[in-house]
Amino acid sequence: MKTVYNHHHGEHAATKEFFRGRLVEAFEVPARADYIHAAIVEARLGELLAPVDHGLAPLQRVHSGAYLRFIEGAHAEWLALGGEGEAFPAVWPVRSLRSDVEPQSFAARMGLYSMDSGTPLTAGSWSAAYWGAQASLTALDLVLAGERAAYCLTRPPGHHAGADFFGGYCFINNAAVAAQAALDAGRERVAILDVDYHHGNGTQAIFYERADVFYASIHGDPQTEYPFFLGHADEHGAGAGLGFNANFPLPSGASNERWFEAFERALVQLNAHAPELLIVSLGVDTYGGDPISHFKLDEPEFRRIGQTLHGLQLPTLFLQEGGYATEAIGRNVLAVLQGFEELVR
Repeated sequence: MKTVYNHHHGEHAATKEFFRGRLVEAFEVPARADYIHAAIVEARLGELLAPVDHGLAPLQRVHSGAYLRFIEGAHAEWLALGGEGEAFPAVWPVRSLRSDVEPQSFAARMGLYSMDSGTPLTAGSWSAAYWGAQASLTALDLVLAGERAAYCLTRPPGHHAGADFFGGYCFINNAAVAAQAALDAGRERVAILDVDYHHGNGTQAIFYERADVFYASIHGDPQTEYPFFLGHADEHGAGAGLGFNANFPLPSGASNERWFEAFERALVQLNAHAPELLIVSLGVDTYGGDPISHFKLDEPEFRRIGQTLHGLQLPTLFLQEGGYATEAIGRNVLAVLQGFEELVR
């Protein structure tokens, strides 16, 4: 399997984040991708490729122009105003406040275009996120050209980013950008399967009223797990998209058997939509040793995920999302990809 590697990912290197109200050391760090890269090279999984620049247009098909302009220039504006280091949001337009007018205040715009205080903007956030989207599009090109599967190794992740907001460590929604690009290239039905521990609220919201992208997610119950305000089982889509969204929330500490039961149910619904392309939002924070998640999967289960996905016989694009047990992330991602390739270590 070929891997497209976002070599700009390290330009986004947050040192701190707010995690449930506490200022802590950042969990989403460059070492995540470094460990995956090392595991892929050591295993000789396949050719490593650099991303090709497709420009802003594919990103603008998913994200608003005003939002993209803000993210591109936000950190420089923060420094020009006398800010230092990483920039954090501080105020949000919650219920009864207006969000249809872009304020002049930088602090207000930070809140307008964000969903949490756990996603700091750094000097390299835009570059890392932009090239992550380009890496995703380059990996998609491989699959559309006939590769059975391709893997995009990138960070920051993407599935929490909405059309006009960042959060959950995410700035550009790589899965949504790739899905839209596939549709623009002539595919009529795309499926996104999200196996990250946290629900991909941004991806769901972008396609919630559309019938050309089916979205399914297995994740921690939003009653107790981030992003809290989306990802419930009764969210099935709306309008033309009714029936094109399927959530499988599971309680903290759910057994591996229960996780795979939900996984199989998600695949039944996915197959019913007969997609021409499968995009996998590959989070491995379902690992039992993950510091901010509460499932119990390990290398054998990750290999099983890959083997099961191989059995769908669909052109498949893997996009890297979460996974914060840094030293374990390489072997866990590799297990999925090798399981898909039916390789034996």
